[in-house]
This record gives sequence, C-alpha cells and structure tokens, in this order.
Amino acid sequence: MLRSVGQTRVTGSGEDPRETALRAAVSRLRRQLAGHPAEFPDRGIAEDELAVLAAMVAAGDPEIPRMRRSLLLIAGAIGSVSALGPALMGVRDAVDLFGEVPPRRQV
Repeated sequence: MLRSVGQTRVTGSGEDPRETALRAAVSRLRRQLAGHPAEFPDRGIAEDELAVLAAMVAAGDPEIPRMRRSLLLIAGAIGSVSALGPALMGVRDAVDLFGEVPPRRQV
C-alpha cells in the first residue's frame, strides 16, 4: 500500500489514518446525500461512486487513480447542490491524503 511521508498507522489500531479519514468522509457524504430532499438526475451515480470508495477502503487497498475518478464522478453528479458542498470537500480532502496519481510513462 502506498503511504505519504508523515502518514503512520494509529497506534494499536493497525489502520492507516488516511483510510480512517476517507471512511469517515464517505460516510458523512452518504448520510447527507440520503437525507437531502431534492431529487436530481445523477443522484444514483453519486451514490454508486460513494459505494465504490467505501468498498475500496473496506478492502484495505484503495487505488489512487480509481479514487480520483470516483471523486470526479461524484462532484459532477452532485453538481451545484450547495448543501452537499462541505461534505464533498471532506471526501476530496480525504482522497488527497493518498497523494498524487503517478504520471503515466511515455511509450
């Protein structure tokens, strides 16, 4: 598993703190999305991609490129629902803890 400099496991828990942060952020956005009264066309996409992020964290092997793709799809699906903005930023911040996507090699 990739680790950023300065990221260590929480003593005694055996869990990467980045995974803990991502799990909490995804859970928060899922709850807020479920409780949001307005329906919008791409709500299902946001819910599906949040489930993908949750599954990656549960498996203990989050893939940075896939997490970033999910984040983009969630942001696009939620669109301008301002009430969900802070929770969405929490997910983004948690994904950013995993670092940048390595650049593609030129062939």
